[in-house]
Amino acid sequence: MSWTHLTCLVVAFTITCEYLDLLEGTDSAAVSDKKDVKASDPQGELRKIFMPEADASNFFKRRSRRATKSQDEINAEQRQRLAADVRMRQYHEEKRNTFENHAEEENDEQDERTRESTEQWREFHYDGLDPSY
Repeated sequence: MSWTHLTCLVVAFTITCEYLDLLEGTDSAAVSDKKDVKASDPQGELRKIFMPEADASNFFKRRSRRATKSQDEINAEQRQRLAADVRMRQYHEEKRNTFENHAEEENDEQDERTRESTEQWREFHYDGLDPSY
């Protein structure tokens, strides 16, 4: 018997043993069964999401499309609008400050270039008769 036959036999034996262990439901599995209990129990997390049908229909009956909003809803919407306005104002202020800083740097560089070229012109054209500026 060659090494490849022996290796294949060992692998097949190992896989068969693992498969039989899974069928028997031994406790050597790496995954615990606690998740299965939670998934089969609809009273856990799903209870927070779903409501009985009667409550759901009453919810929609109480609040139709044209119904007036409660003061709490109005206040919550107003807070959201004000928060969005503040964020927009901060965004635009930041953009404006960035642009102003950029424009100021550009003006400073232009002034520096103008001053240097003026100085060079005066030095080149100075004949010694007039006082230097």
